[in-house]
Amino acid sequence: MKQIIDLTYTIQNGMLTYPTHYHPFTEIVQLGRHGVENRESRKVTFGTHTGTHIDAPRHFIENAGSVDNISLERLVGDARLVDFRGHEGEVTLNQFLMKIPDNFKERKIIFNFGWSSRWGSMEFYNGNPYLSDELALFLVEKKVNLVGMDTPMPDNPENNRFSDNDSPIHKILLSAEVVILEYLCNLDSLPETFELTALPLKIADADGCPVRAIARF
Repeated sequence: MKQIIDLTYTIQNGMLTYPTHYHPFTEIVQLGRHGVENRESRKVTFGTHTGTHIDAPRHFIENAGSVDNISLERLVGDARLVDFRGHEGEVTLNQFLMKIPDNFKERKIIFNFGWSSRWGSMEFYNGNPYLSDELALFLVEKKVNLVGMDTPMPDNPENNRFSDNDSPIHKILLSAEVVILEYLCNLDSLPETFELTALPLKIADADGCPVRAIARF
């Protein structure tokens, strides 16, 4: 029997969300009630980048592919975990290659920064480690089709929409149709290689979507 580990944060009312107007708060409201309608139902409101989620290319690339057009082979398959717990600042290509042989076969790379320990606090969004341009380009060259992490983003948080260099790592990866999987948890429970599944809802034209991400090994 394979072991299964859940890598997903629970979607719940008022959960932690990136603090900007284009990422709405999560709201879960009960509508159907036992003893009244004699059944339960709920209205759930959340943004496309809520909790553990993927970014589709059109998140940063205009008119690019959406969530419903991502092939399943990009969302399911062999993955390799790279341990960068305790790392601060930029992850360079040389630092990455010291952790992993450059002849790796897996097409999905998951970075464990130990960042999930900050979940539930706004500290989660402060000073996360990030990938270098050179490393992102290398992953594209190696035909990696998914890059995941337990941080809120693969970019330097200073490279935001107010800077002259807005989200370059997102743009490198998404322009090559590399799926970005953010806000992972429970990565400390994983071996170096495992089978990843990260399935979003099939929402037409969506730029991202929460997923149920699991690891099997």
